[in-house]
Amino acid sequence: MIRLLAGFALAALALAHTPSASAEGTDAQRARFREAYALATTQGGDAWRAQATGLEGYSLFPYLEAAALTHDLRTLDRAPVQAYLDRYPGLIPAADLRRDFLGELARRKDWATFTAMYQPGLGDSLACFALQAKLSRNEPLVFERDLADLWKKASLPNSCDPVIDAAAGQGLLTTDRVWARIQVAADAGKGGTVAALAPRLPSSDAPAAQRIALALNDPATALRQASDWPDTPRHRQAVTFALQRMARKQSTAADSAWATLAPRFALSEQQKGAIENSLALFHATDFDASALDRLAALPPGAQTDSTREWRVRVALARQDWNAALTALDALAPSQKDDGEWRYFRALVLAKLGRHDEAQAIYRRVSQEATYFGFLAADRIDASYAICPSTLATDERREAALLNDPGLDRAFELYAVGLQKLGRREWNAALAGRDADTQRLAADLAFRKGWYDRAVFGLSSGDALRLYEQRFPLARQDGVVEQSSQAGIEAPWAYAIIRAESAWMSDARSTADARGLMQLLPATAAIVAKRNGLSWSGGESLYDPPTNIVLGTRYLAQMAARYNGAPWLASAAYNAGPNRVDQWVEARGTLDPDLFVASIPYKETREYVARVMAFAVIYDWRLNGNALPIGSRMTRIGSAYALPQTGAVRRAVTCPAPSVAQPTPPSAPAVAEPAPAEASSAPTAEEPSR
Repeated sequence: MIRLLAGFALAALALAHTPSASAEGTDAQRARFREAYALATTQGGDAWRAQATGLEGYSLFPYLEAAALTHDLRTLDRAPVQAYLDRYPGLIPAADLRRDFLGELARRKDWATFTAMYQPGLGDSLACFALQAKLSRNEPLVFERDLADLWKKASLPNSCDPVIDAAAGQGLLTTDRVWARIQVAADAGKGGTVAALAPRLPSSDAPAAQRIALALNDPATALRQASDWPDTPRHRQAVTFALQRMARKQSTAADSAWATLAPRFALSEQQKGAIENSLALFHATDFDASALDRLAALPPGAQTDSTREWRVRVALARQDWNAALTALDALAPSQKDDGEWRYFRALVLAKLGRHDEAQAIYRRVSQEATYFGFLAADRIDASYAICPSTLATDERREAALLNDPGLDRAFELYAVGLQKLGRREWNAALAGRDADTQRLAADLAFRKGWYDRAVFGLSSGDALRLYEQRFPLARQDGVVEQSSQAGIEAPWAYAIIRAESAWMSDARSTADARGLMQLLPATAAIVAKRNGLSWSGGESLYDPPTNIVLGTRYLAQMAARYNGAPWLASAAYNAGPNRVDQWVEARGTLDPDLFVASIPYKETREYVARVMAFAVIYDWRLNGNALPIGSRMTRIGSAYALPQTGAVRRAVTCPAPSVAQPTPPSAPAVAEPAPAEASSAPTAEEPSR
């Protein structure tokens, strides 16, 4: 989506006053604003003014002028821009206007005006333009004052290139300084930065830097060449990087290279440990025959939470219960407290015949309203422990919040469909406010239908029990009706929406997935064609009813691929069906809970857990009780049938205070990632193969 209001320019007459906090906008004001805004963004100039007559006191009026100025950015001089900044100091549109007009001045190389309007703290790109302005006046650079902070960054924008060239020309980029930044970039995995810095080193040092860059960018080539490298500290670092990167891509090839290179380089114990850690970890994510032994054999200094965790996962996948218990015992104390590992400790103890110990742990875990809490409750046939809470009303404080200028603008931007801008105003208005104020604001947003603000604003502490706000039903978007027509369960569809976008109808991922159910336009087009539905292009996915119609059909398509199983379809929705097919082929005989634990991608593991837990909560919200979580987690190959009237459902109760669920819960079922930015790629520790 084109980023609205990326910058602003000014080409309009000054107005007499600044809008102040006002009562909630009327429908008529909002309608006129939308029309004026459309004119301002598409035509610029003064085309919008006639439509905006009477809106001068409306809280969003500054956004109209800013939108027009954005359209006219390249035609402006300083006077109208400065007038706008003076008229609306402190407003987000004014800050954006300054930033983007400075970028335009830099493009023009109008350094005098740039310097007059520049303020520090506007980002690395403008900071480097400010240094270019200084150079234009023939002022010398001072490294500690001008470059020291930038030099600590692993990567810098293109605007910094002329500054770095000038610093080199002035003799400021000493060998030690260049190596210091190479180290920062290498540790961050920025091989391109390392490659760019290498030519700035003396000829005797440059080859080592180039090989570090090669190790980061092309580890296979680096490892083929490494036998001819000298055994120096820099080359040892390059070898370490290359082996770690290669382990991520092809663990067996990395094994072979390590066997060849280990005698060739005098690596430190820390470097050896890092290499052994990577090899063990990525053999584990491949579940190969040596994985468990490798993980168990790692010296203490080479172990991490990831290797300890994967030792448990591999043992569980092998159903080697003694090895699993040993691995569980080897977890760090903080890991042992996690709901996942407490649940699996109980499962392993039960498999080993230690049923009393297992039952005691299951009972404790079952008191938590999480994926693992629900699984534990199923194991002991207990009710689900969900303790809903309500938020006390305070009309006086609510009125004060509604009259807060920033929140007023936030709510109005949401009401006129500019949600991204509304979230910026929201975050600015609530920054530094106390928890009670933030919760009250989130509840107000919920009541206005701005559900994502409630989801993210009520994501910790006692607020986790505000289930009505955190798990909105939003029937007006047709979830229940469309789920029924698609042949899937409404609680599952609700759970997917909640996990994918947290009800951000304008959500857009880095992969271009859009809207409530995060559909790719290409996928949505295919789904529409297959189901005989109308298709109006990618922008239509920001319309909630359209998104839900197509999303529920795609969910049904995924479910059909896996005998109707919601849990496997959820994994495919996140990681793609081809990946899931590979995992099923490799470990499809495992029970569902063990299979989920063996998913190589952390994001997908937690996604499945989150969706299945959310489905329980939504089932409870819709029906007053819930189907057992296990009913949606059928064994692979078994058919899943939609629940019929009279299906056995699990009661929901609130445990006594002495055993109430901890706050916050320790399982991923309640994690709240940033949905619009989340991708289906695995984490850095568990990469794609």
